[in-house]
Amino acid sequence: MKKVIASADEAVQDITEGATILLGGFGLCGIPEHLIAALVRKGVKGLHTISNNMGVDGFGMGLMLEAGMIASHIGSYVGENKLLEKMVIEGKLNLTLVPQGTLAERIRAGGAGIPAFFTPTGVGTVVADGKETREFDGRPYVMERWLRADFALVKAWKGDTMGNLIYRKTARNFNPMMATAAEVTIAEVEELVMPGDLDPDSVVTPGIYVQRIIQCTGYEKKIERRTVRKH
Repeated sequence: MKKVIASADEAVQDITEGATILLGGFGLCGIPEHLIAALVRKGVKGLHTISNNMGVDGFGMGLMLEAGMIASHIGSYVGENKLLEKMVIEGKLNLTLVPQGTLAERIRAGGAGIPAFFTPTGVGTVVADGKETREFDGRPYVMERWLRADFALVKAWKGDTMGNLIYRKTARNFNPMMATAAEVTIAEVEELVMPGDLDPDSVVTPGIYVQRIIQCTGYEKKIERRTVRKH
């Protein structure tokens, strides 16, 4: 099966209305911005997205939100997107907030084939509403279900034509686990090399998890929230 795809538009061509999509990244670091841009150009609607952040207004997943592409979202931190806040308040988007560690573990569980697990996080709060709780060793735990998706869009630093991926710094946060938890994983990389050119000990995502890979350039080093020191 051919893994190297010529363009981001070709890579996302079979993502259709109603698809569930995992989108990697932490804040604006390590987001698959070229694949996101291709989805916006495609204009597919009714998507169900899962990501740690929802980007910012005018960038990242914020562009998908502005284009009216997202029907529901599961995430952990959404505080930098004013449009999202407005849409949730107006009832135009179904938002599910999940504690960050729980979100990461639900995705990891999806990739590992673990349909459910118990965690103490959220016990006694709205996070646990409607969920099964049990006591282990005298402490209450809430049951959380795995998260899987039709597609995962991830960003890596380097990859080879077999789909093996290496991440750089903070981009390693959510991308690796998301790459394992979808039926089809599409990776964009800054540098694409031949098999054997990557140090095997540095590979984080084995190519067996990746169905498509594209090389992209021209990344925007955008700052999520710029702060300056007061004199």
